[in-house]
Amino acid sequence: MNDSQTSAVAPSPAVQRGWQFAVSSGILGWVLDAYYFFILIFLVDALARNFHVTKAAVVWSITVTLATRPLGALLLGYLADRYGRRRPLMACVLFFSLVSALTPFAPNYAVFLLLRALYGIGMGGYWGIGASLVMESSPARWRGLFSGIMQSGYSVGYLLAALAVPLVAPRWGWQWVFLAGLAIAALVAWLTLLAPESQAWQRTQLGRAGDLVRVVLHHKMEFLYLVLLMTVITCFSHGSQDLYPDFLTTLHGFSSGMVSKLAILYNVGAILGALVVGHLSEKLGRRRSILLALAITLAAMPAWAFGASVFALAVGSFLMQFGVQGVFGVIPAHLNELSPASVRSLFPGVVYQLGMLLGAPSVSVEYALRRGMGYAWALSAFELCTIAALFLLCAFGPERRGRDLAS
Repeated sequence: MNDSQTSAVAPSPAVQRGWQFAVSSGILGWVLDAYYFFILIFLVDALARNFHVTKAAVVWSITVTLATRPLGALLLGYLADRYGRRRPLMACVLFFSLVSALTPFAPNYAVFLLLRALYGIGMGGYWGIGASLVMESSPARWRGLFSGIMQSGYSVGYLLAALAVPLVAPRWGWQWVFLAGLAIAALVAWLTLLAPESQAWQRTQLGRAGDLVRVVLHHKMEFLYLVLLMTVITCFSHGSQDLYPDFLTTLHGFSSGMVSKLAILYNVGAILGALVVGHLSEKLGRRRSILLALAITLAAMPAWAFGASVFALAVGSFLMQFGVQGVFGVIPAHLNELSPASVRSLFPGVVYQLGMLLGAPSVSVEYALRRGMGYAWALSAFELCTIAALFLLCAFGPERRGRDLAS
C-alpha cells in the first residue's frame, strides 16, 4: 500500500438539495452519542448510590458498553447499506436515546447493565451511518472540513456532559441529565426527515446479505489494514487522554478544580485540531495531514509530560490534543474514501469500533508502565511508540482523497 494506490481527485458530483439537513443530522447525532457516553463518567457516585453497588460496578458498565459497540456497527451498518442511511440513522438515534433516558429509572443494577449494553449497540452503530451520510452528502471540496466537524462532535459531547451535570443535576436531579438528551434526539430525527436520501447509496446500494460477505472478503486486506490503523489511533488517543487528569493530580498535586480547567482547555484544543487538520486534509491530502498532526504532538510532548509549571502543562496539553484530535479529524473522510461503496456504512463502522475495542486495554498497559518508569516517562514512551507506528502506517498506506463516493 503506497502512493501508487492513491486515486486522482475525481470531478465533484452535483450536490443534492437539502444536503445541509443530512450533514447537520449526522454531526449532531454523534454529539448526542458522545454526550450519553460521558454523562455516566460524571455520575458514577450517584449511580452507585442509586443501585446500591460499588463504584467499580458502575465503571464496569463502561466496559460492557464498549464490548457491544462492534455488534451495533455490524447490525446497523448492514441495515444502512441495505435500506438507506436516513431510516436506520433515525432509528439508531431514537433507540440509544430512549435506552439512555430509561437508564436512571432501572429497577436494579442488572437492568441498568442491560440498558448500557443496549446503548453500546446503538452507540456502535451510529458512527458508521452518521459518517457515511455526512461524507456522501457534503460537497466534495468541503469533505475534509465536515470530516473534522463530524469527529470534533465527540469532544463537543464531552463538554456538554461536563456542563450539564453541574448545571442540571443540582436543580432538577441527576436523572434529568439523562432525560435532557431527548430534546436533541428529537431535533436529530426532525433534521433527518428533512434530509434527502444519499445519492451515493442509491447508486451503490447493497443487494442480498450474501453480497455483503463477498464484498468484505474481496477487500479483506484493506479491512485488516484499517482495523490496525484504528487500533493504533485508539491507543494514541486514549494514551494521551484517559490518565492525564490522574497524572496532573498525582504528580503535580493539582486540585480537581485546576484539573477541570485544564481539561476544558485541552478539549477546546481537541475541537480546533479536528476542524483545522480535517480542513487542511482537503489540500494536503489525508495521510500528509495525519503526519503533520503527529509532528505537532511530538513538539508538544516535552511540555505535556515534563512541564514544570501550570503554563507549560497547559500549552503542552492544548497542543497535544490539537494534534491527537487532528489525526481523528481526518478519519471520517479517510475511512469512507477507502471503503467499498456498497458497504460504506458497515465497513468503516465495524473498522472504527473494532479498533476502539482492540485499543481499549492501552490505558491498563500505560498505567502498568508507570510503576517501573515513572508517570511522565510512561506516558511519553507509550505515546512515542504509537506515534512511530502511525508514521509507518500512514507513510506507506493508501489514500483516495477526493474519490467520487457515488461511483
